[in-house]
Amino acid sequence: MNQYLLSVYEVEGKVEGSPASQEEMQSFMARVVALEDEMDAAGVFVFGGALHGPDAATVVSGGTGLDKVTTDGPFTEAKEHIGGFYVINAEDLDSALSWAGKVVEATNHAIEVRPFRATGRVRDH
Repeated sequence: MNQYLLSVYEVEGKVEGSPASQEEMQSFMARVVALEDEMDAAGVFVFGGALHGPDAATVVSGGTGLDKVTTDGPFTEAKEHIGGFYVINAEDLDSALSWAGKVVEATNHAIEVRPFRATGRVRDH
């Protein structure tokens, strides 16, 4: 079994497709909960979460030792940012892409699918 990161991309300032009313937000959340229940039942769900916007980011950079520098805000200026993610177990890329399609249907956002490298450090929880 391989692990994949499904990154949910949001476009900065884009309102189209985003829940605008309380009813739309409830419908959105119901779709996401149903998807996560389906992932759980299929045994593919490892972990997932929603992220605050890029303005809540803090970047740590610098060299070794005490030379670290922290900066508020995102690392890069970008129109798109990761708004959330899922880590899933999937047999192969085709299976991961199928799950990504379901995330697209639930969230109405573009999804980037990436396999984890086989480093021996990825754990099945």
